[in-house]
Amino acid sequence: MIRDLVLKARSYRRFHESERISEKTLRELVDLARQSGSGGNLQPLKYILSWQPEKNALIFPTLAWARYLKDWGGPKEGERPAAYIVMLGDKTITQSFNYDAGIASQSIMLGAAEQGLGGCLIGSIDRVALRKALEIPENYEILLVIALGKPAEKVVLDPVGPDGNIKYWRDEHDVHHVPKRALDDIILT
Repeated sequence: MIRDLVLKARSYRRFHESERISEKTLRELVDLARQSGSGGNLQPLKYILSWQPEKNALIFPTLAWARYLKDWGGPKEGERPAAYIVMLGDKTITQSFNYDAGIASQSIMLGAAEQGLGGCLIGSIDRVALRKALEIPENYEILLVIALGKPAEKVVLDPVGPDGNIKYWRDEHDVHHVPKRALDDIILT
């Protein structure tokens, strides 16, 4: 069911790095995005796939992880993503990619969840460094990096408390908690 996939498609930030992801799997995930809706059917998104440890090592240091977890510097070696999909917007087609990037990234995340993988959409990117590391031409805007792998952490959804705090956190057992607003709080009457 789609509900089950949506609930499984959490933001995971620690992975079993040794469990590799194939180019074929990444291509299947991008194919889901390719077949998803696109504003004006312009289809302006392009992708760079990375499943090789050497290329992954170029991408990892350009990313910032979990801004609410102030004492955590990101996944350690062995917990890092096994693969990445770098989502780009082709500026020769359009200058606006927001809706397409959201639709495509959710399709990728749902496809990953269906395959027992987890991911994290990362927008906190040193775009200058990533562009240089991967030799990305200037006509492509770097939109997102999708980190992928076999999850090595538990993520649970909690109701937002009375204080209204929506910041995610980790408990003493290293379980990642994500507060979510109640349905009645987001539907206006």
